[in-house]
Amino acid sequence: MHGGNFAIFSCLGVLLLLINCSAPANADVATCSGIVPMRIREDRISIEDFGGVGDGVTLNTNAFRKAIYRIEHLNRTGGTILYIPPGEYLTGPFNLTSHMTLYLARDAVIKATVDTKNWPLIAPLPSYGRGRERPGGRYMSFIHGDGLNDVIITGENGTIDGQGDVWWNMWRQRTLEFTRPNIVELMNSKSIIISNVTFKNSPFWNIHPVYCSDVVVNYVTILAPADSPNTDGIDPDSSSNVCIEDSYISTGDDLVAVKSGWDQYGISYNRPSQGITIRRLTGSSPFAGIAVGSETSGGVADVIAEHINLSNMGIGIHLKTNIGRGGIIRNISISNVYMYKARKGIKISGDVGDHPDENYDPNALPVLKDVVIKDVSGDFVQQPGLIRGLKKSPFSGICLSNVSLGGVVGVRDSGWQCSDVSGGAVRVSPLPCAELTSSQQIGSCFSTL
Repeated sequence: MHGGNFAIFSCLGVLLLLINCSAPANADVATCSGIVPMRIREDRISIEDFGGVGDGVTLNTNAFRKAIYRIEHLNRTGGTILYIPPGEYLTGPFNLTSHMTLYLARDAVIKATVDTKNWPLIAPLPSYGRGRERPGGRYMSFIHGDGLNDVIITGENGTIDGQGDVWWNMWRQRTLEFTRPNIVELMNSKSIIISNVTFKNSPFWNIHPVYCSDVVVNYVTILAPADSPNTDGIDPDSSSNVCIEDSYISTGDDLVAVKSGWDQYGISYNRPSQGITIRRLTGSSPFAGIAVGSETSGGVADVIAEHINLSNMGIGIHLKTNIGRGGIIRNISISNVYMYKARKGIKISGDVGDHPDENYDPNALPVLKDVVIKDVSGDFVQQPGLIRGLKKSPFSGICLSNVSLGGVVGVRDSGWQCSDVSGGAVRVSPLPCAELTSSQQIGSCFSTL
């Protein structure tokens, strides 16, 4: 072990304890982060012990793989911290293992290689049937894990840089052979914490827990240019008990998008996303702030999003699905949202998203019901909202309360647009569409508001 690391490691237990105790000072502020307690690990190693060089030039793929192999096969009681000192550590993609903490020091950067030709391929997700962008397999995520338990990615706000520009250009030039890699993807895993880290320039989606349970993502910063394609911030996918809190996201696509599989493949896999909490999120995007879908074929239930601050948005709140998706979207509660400068405030639509192939079932209609959106305000919102259900599967139980979305001075907005929807609206400005203003429907919603 390199000299000097002992002193650093002696402080790590204290730092991790402080992170675990870093809930807001006001004890009354709600948090869900306790679903996965932060673990204090006694065994600690440094990437430098395995030949890691933080000069931004040396390729450290073997160093990461050797270090994680050591953690996996020694299997220390309580797990092991892999410490990344200050510096830029260039590396290819690597797999995590169970019972480990990837800990980035302040000024530590884990940077993805731009050598895309040697990037490993993995099988498509069974709930998607193919890569999300291209048929066949997909590129492995930069930091990957499958079938893991008790994994922590944290530190002192070090950075994980996906160097996505080369991938974005392949997408723009239509030269991609397979679907781009996420920056972090954990599959079939449980007891996950991702906190106090900055993610930037992901090739594709940023943080993608899929088929996971008990996941906490808090105190993270996620950054990508506004024109970077499909750089979603956090996408819980066919996962349960997910807590997303106290984070800042500014990317080129949805800040948070809850998903559960794509058309016939998601219907067959039949694993919903449920028990998702999104709280105290701030961000901006040309797409959506809080989104559900459009891949919702396994169903989405019991989503809470509250205390959200958005600026320079495409759409503030977007619930989206399509024919062929199937699946039930229900029990969605969104409250205490402020948006500044948005093209559209609220959109709930049944005609969004593409299909994996021509074999989707056009009779597999989604069901969307029991949605409460309340205490939402906005300034410079060009169009307040659109709610468009399906003629053969109207959306029901859409309840709006205390929603005020101010327009742009001197620009006449088109007002609310609604079809194939039922529910109710109280204290909504501009005036909501007629489908939500009948006294009977307002009464059916009032007990839920």
